[in-house]
This record gives sequence, structure tokens and C-alpha cells, in this order.
Amino acid sequence: MTASEVRSLFVQYFADRNHEIIPSASLIPEGDPTLLFNNAGMVQFKNTFLGEEPRSYLRAVSSQKCVRAGGKHNDLENVGRTARHHTFFEMLGNFSFGDYFKADAIHFSWELLTKTFKLSPSKLWITIFRDDDEAAELWQKIVPAERIIRLGEKDNFWQMGDIGPCGPCSEIMFDQGEVVHADCPGIGVCECDRYLEIWNLVFMQYNRDVEGKLTPLPQPSIDTGMGLERMTAVCQGVLSNYEIDLFKPIFEAIAKRAARPFDEVAASVPGKVIADHLRALTFMAADGVMPSNEGRGYVFRRILRRAARFGRKFGFDEPFLHVLIDAVVSEMSDAYPNLIQQKTLIQKLVLGEEERFIHTLNHGMHLLEGVIEALKKKEESLIPGESLFTLYDTYGFPVNLTEEVAAESGMTLDLQGYEHAMSAQKERARQSWVGGVQLISKNKNLPFYKDLLARLGKTFFSGYTCLQEDIQLKAIFQEGKLQDSAQEGDEVTLVFDRSPFYAESGGQVGDKGSLFSETSRAVIEQTSSPLPGLILHHVKVTQGRLKTDGRYTAAVDPTLRRNTAKNHTGTHLLHSALRAVLGDHVKQAGSLVSPTRLRFDFQHFSPLTQGEIDRIEADVNTQIMCGESVQTQIMDMKTAVNSGAMALFGEKYGDEVRVVSVGNYSRELCGGTHCQNVGEIGFFKIIKEGSVASGVRRLEALTGPSAYEYTKNQEKIILDISRLLKVNAEDILHKSERLMQALKEKDQEILRLRRQQQSETDPLSNIQHIGTVKVLLEKLLPSEMKEIRSRADHLRDLLKSGIIIVGAESPDGKKVSLVVMVTSDCTAQYKAGDIAKKLAVLIDGSGGGKPEMAQAGGKRVENLDRLFEEAITVIGRS
Repeated sequence: MTASEVRSLFVQYFADRNHEIIPSASLIPEGDPTLLFNNAGMVQFKNTFLGEEPRSYLRAVSSQKCVRAGGKHNDLENVGRTARHHTFFEMLGNFSFGDYFKADAIHFSWELLTKTFKLSPSKLWITIFRDDDEAAELWQKIVPAERIIRLGEKDNFWQMGDIGPCGPCSEIMFDQGEVVHADCPGIGVCECDRYLEIWNLVFMQYNRDVEGKLTPLPQPSIDTGMGLERMTAVCQGVLSNYEIDLFKPIFEAIAKRAARPFDEVAASVPGKVIADHLRALTFMAADGVMPSNEGRGYVFRRILRRAARFGRKFGFDEPFLHVLIDAVVSEMSDAYPNLIQQKTLIQKLVLGEEERFIHTLNHGMHLLEGVIEALKKKEESLIPGESLFTLYDTYGFPVNLTEEVAAESGMTLDLQGYEHAMSAQKERARQSWVGGVQLISKNKNLPFYKDLLARLGKTFFSGYTCLQEDIQLKAIFQEGKLQDSAQEGDEVTLVFDRSPFYAESGGQVGDKGSLFSETSRAVIEQTSSPLPGLILHHVKVTQGRLKTDGRYTAAVDPTLRRNTAKNHTGTHLLHSALRAVLGDHVKQAGSLVSPTRLRFDFQHFSPLTQGEIDRIEADVNTQIMCGESVQTQIMDMKTAVNSGAMALFGEKYGDEVRVVSVGNYSRELCGGTHCQNVGEIGFFKIIKEGSVASGVRRLEALTGPSAYEYTKNQEKIILDISRLLKVNAEDILHKSERLMQALKEKDQEILRLRRQQQSETDPLSNIQHIGTVKVLLEKLLPSEMKEIRSRADHLRDLLKSGIIIVGAESPDGKKVSLVVMVTSDCTAQYKAGDIAKKLAVLIDGSGGGKPEMAQAGGKRVENLDRLFEEAITVIGRS
């Protein structure tokens, strides 16, 4: 039975029993700051368990992509060393939202395992929470009482994070037999793998708040989890998840790349680490995780660097992971077709990060050598734990590699200090995400908002069809405290029965406007929505008094709304134009839509050329001039996606969604406000392009009046320049080129005179020594590489024996170039290539070459003087 068959049988079993088949959610939890990643099947149903998000069904089944490599659930360091731990895995699960409870959950699980998967009942054991007598009674109808084990909260009380839905659970264990541990004392006593947990049935009864208090959920529910890889291993009769069919093609690809036997790779820790981490990187990148130094991006970076480090065990000194992505996509694309269209994007992302890591590792080696040199000068031999941790955490430098380098210099490591620093870092990470408790606890008004929504009901949003509405004022409050009225000068928050004001959401800013009656007036300065259906109007009373239950007129500022709509519809056109010009790999990674401008972040791996920007801008303006109408439709999520509608980054969608379309050009899920016709945008102008993070670019653009004002300002600048140069506007370029050429000729004449002055000095007067070896260092005025090489050749002929290093910044001042030469009589002790590599680190570059001649280059021009200051020290360590 293959993993694919296990997945299909599980899902179909529950589908046949009236469970809705729900696709896997993204690895990035939608609208949930409490988690780094989706780490269980129930995460996407969290608000349903809390009673905050009703579904159109009461039963569900899914196979959920999961990552456990950060936050509360972190398996990273165990991966490769055990038979079960993974960073990425799939969680099979069935769920009941107030429908069936313990009896049916237990019945379904036993029937599926023994009838469908045909596991022997004699191999199955049951654990339950120590106080759960109801579960004990139900299980005793199926299995002998002696095979039902009561355990404590640590083993049999499940919770997703430090806060959220939780409850007692019952685990079904599979006895793998004496071959695993003949003398195993039993479940709950021994940590061996003989009794393997294959299914966890969580009886969701409570919600734990930030203070740890348990509150009964509105209706008891069921959440179960079965690891696909683990269940497949049981069905295939193997003792390790890494022996199942899902991993075989990945091991084959690694073995082929490394020119090693398959069995050697598949049985090794490095092989398992690489195979597991490849799966995690592939799915994380496909779901929009980008490498960075914090949060999810930091986890991505750590996983990649750990895989790259273990790759060195197989001789992989150059980037290799991006090539092996093919094997993961081929194996998993039947279940996850989006991997095929995302493959190129994933490979580019991984390759870029691999190259960055190799550079960082080289820099780490230089730093380690510096630490060793400093300790030697102080006649110390213990490398501090903080230094070890910095090398590992910042530069990905593994401790075992540090140990090898240190041993060559007679140094030892402060491993206790390293472990202390590592523990402190883990605690910082835990506090940062602590199941997101800090993020949620900061919103101290959340319970107040929930109570307000429950008492007042949802505010009806009428802003799609009108900008002014007669409303009833339902609530007035300030800092979480209700009040009956507000008077002139008060700044308060209001809730209406209905509202034309759009609340900030989906990247679009909230509406502004006014509230008035015959005797009172207030300015609505912002509109927000802390909970679905609860629209908050943040106001300042400017006249009279506002009273609860009073009747008022709420009016959105029409100019701000129109300009926001132009920018929002423009954003949709921009998204489609980016995909048309750059490719389908482009995915939205964030946005801002305001009345004055729009900002759009998207996945792409290189800066846009001016030609690409021009094509994108022209494409959008062509659509504007076509004057297509903007259509909106309400439909169920599945129909919307099947119709080609794109879902947007970071948005959480319900069962019914709003689809915004512009002919056949653009079709997106969107709840924002838009033009009725794209012609209303008038004009679209891109004003800035840049980088936000690795693999993420940002465009800023203007539409309508803002775009017109920007263009007029550019026109004024051109006219001012033409007056300054005393030429017509069309002659500015020609005149500027003539001026630049004249300046260049003068700069060259100045440089020639300086070189003439430099050549009149004796270069051999600056000779230094390392032992008996002569070293000649010379920094030139800005020069091309061929000039640096020529000067180095000349100095070598003068020096006869020794080491020559010549360097200079480029004429444009943007980079540094070096030439290193070692005469043949000194190459047994010093290699030019080794020296060039180490010096290149100081200028954030790379270098290498032959023993007698090497070159290096880098972009840290400001470090050139430092390079010459430290050159003797660096050569001494070569």
C-alpha cells in the first residue's frame, strides 16, 4: 500500500460517511499570529471549534501539509537521528463540529484501522487521559481492559499552542513487536518505538486563554490526527518513516548526485536530513515562505543551511539542493499539482539562498580564524561558547566543523557555554512566538469585542452600493468601556447597525468621513474591524452630543473612496500585468491601497529592468483605455477557484467569496471597493521598484489625480534642467552626454598625473616581512583589472622573490579588485589562491586562482584600506 493509497483510503472512508473533503490549507496560518506554521490538521478549523466561524458542514476530512520546525512544536534538531521526526509531514484528520463526539470517533477509528487498513486488532493498544472515564467505557466495548492505558496531561491532553482549543485525547498505539525492543516494559514507561502512536483522537472540549484558564467550548467537537508517513510505514511493514515509498526517489536523486550507493545514502543521517529538508523547503517556498532573519523566513533559512551543511558529508561543496527539488516535485505533484507551476520559482529561491550560505560560511571561516588568532595572542586555548553560538546561529557554521578547525590550532571548545547560548536563543524564539500569546494578549480588548459582537450582532456593510446611510448608533466606547454618550471634543469608537464605511482589510485602508444629525457632528477618522462582522468607527465629536440608540447619517468621504477604488482596481490590473510580463511564478506577497498611492509586493528573483517596467505600465494603461466594466460576483470558494480566480496573500476566506473581474484580463477574490469601469482610473504610473526581502520585489504606483500630479512635477523638473543647461527640452540628453564626456576626460587627465607622480616613488621601499618571506603591498588609484595585473607583474619582476598584493577600486567606485602573486620559490608555504580567498571575505566578495597568481573582487569599497592593514595577518594564517 503506497502513501498515496493510504491518503486516498483515509479521505474516502470519511467522505463515504458524510464528511466534507477539505483541501490542505497553506503552511502559513491565515489570520493566526499564534503559529509560525500550520502544524496540525485542525489549525484551519480553529475558529470553527471556538464557535466564531460557522461552516456549511458539520463533518470534515483533510490531508494537511504541516511543518514543525519552530515555536512550540520544533522537531528540527531531531530530524535524521530518529525514525519518526520530520520538519515537513502530512496530517490526515477527521473533524466534527458539534456533530458526533467520542462514541462515533472511536468507532470510526477502529473500523478504519482494522477493516480498511486491515491492521491486526491484537497489535493495537489504547491510551486515554487519566480522568476520562467516558472514553475508557467506550473503548472497553472494543478492546480488553488491560490494553487500555491511562496517562497524564503530558501524554493525553492535547493543545495546539499555549492558547486555543484543547481537550483530553485518546491515542491508538501499534505494537511493532519484539524486533524493536524485546524487553520493553510498556506504554508510558519506555520511550522506545515498539508501541508506536499511529492516531490521536482529540476530544475538543475546552479553550485555554492567555491566563491558562479552561473554558468549555460552545459545543464539544472532534479533532483527530494521523501522520501519513507514520501510517504508511506501518502499512508497508517497515520500522522507519524514511523507508517508505515517498522518500525512495529523493534518496535515489541524492545518491546519483553524490555518486554514492543508494543504501548508504538512505541509511545515513545526512541522507535523511537532506531528504526531509528538501520536502520542507519545497512546500514552504511553494506556499510563499521567503528566507529572512526572523519568523518563518528564519526557519526556512535554518532548514536550508542545515541541509547544506550535511551535504558537505557527501562532498557537496557547491549548491546542490535546488537540483534535487525535481525529485520532490515529481513524487508529490499528483497530490499537490501547484508544485509543478511553482517548481522554477522554488529552485531559484533555493539556489539563491544556497549561494548566500556558501559566502556566509566562507566569512564564518575567516571570523573563526580571527577568534583563534586573538586567543593565541592572549595565550588562551578555549573558544568561548558565545563565539561558537554566533558562528552557528549567524553564519551557519556547524560546531563539529569549528571543532575540527580548532583542533588543528590546538584549541578546545566551551561547549557548555555554547549550550547555554543556544538555550537562551530558543527561549527568545519561544517568547517571540510563545504560541503568539504576546501578540494576542496585547489586544486586551479582544474579549470585549467578542462580547460586543455577541450582544449587538453583525454590522451590515452597505458600502458597495452607497456612500451615505441613515444609521442607528448601537454602542459608544472608549478603551474597552461602554458609555451612553459622547460630547464635543471626545475621541471615541462607535458601532452602527449598518454602515457604508469600509473597514481596513486586505491591504485597503479604512474609509474616512463624517457622522451628523441636526444637532451634532463627528469626524470619522478611521474604520477598522477586529472581528468579522464588527465594524468600528473611530471618531472625534466636533459638535453637540452623540447618544446610544440615536439616529444619525453616516457619510463616506466620496473623493477619498473614489481615489482608493482607482488604486485598488489598479492593483488588480498590475497583478495581471506582472504575470503576463514576468511569468506565472509571480504571486502577491503583500499590498497597500490608499487614496494617494498603491504598493504591491510580489515574488520575483531579480530587479525589474526598465524595459519590463515600461511593458507592465503600458499593459495596465492599455486595459484602462479599453474601458472594461468591473464585475463582482458572490460564489462558493470551490467554484471561484475553478473559474480561475486568484486568492490573495494573507487573506482568510469563508465558504462564500466575492470575485472581482475585469473582462478576461483579471479575476481575483477580493472584498475591497473598486471602480465600476477601469476607465475611471484615468492613468497609471509606476514610480518606484525595489527589494523587500530575498525573492520579494516591491512596486509603488499612482493612479488618477496623483499620477497626473506626479507627471506634471516630472515635466517641471525637465523644464528647469533645460533652463539650467540653456537648451530645449529635447536637447537635454545630448547636452548632458557632452558635459559628462568632458568631465570624464578631465578625470582621466587628473588620474594620469597622479599615476605619474606615483610611478616616481620607489615601490621596494615598502617591503614587509613574514619570517624570511618578503611581502609587497600596493594600493593603486582607481584602476581597471588589466592595469592592476600589469602593475603586479611589474612589481614581481622587481621583487624577484616573495608575495605581491596589488589592489584598487574600480574607476566607477562600485567595486574592489585585487591581484595576488606568489613567486615559485614561495608556493610551497603560501598559495596565491588561498590568500585571495581569505582577503576577498574582507571586501564581501570572492576570489581564487593558482598557487602563483590569483584574483579577487568585492563590493565593500570602504574596506580596501582595512584589507591592506590586515593582509600580513591573513597571509600569516595561510
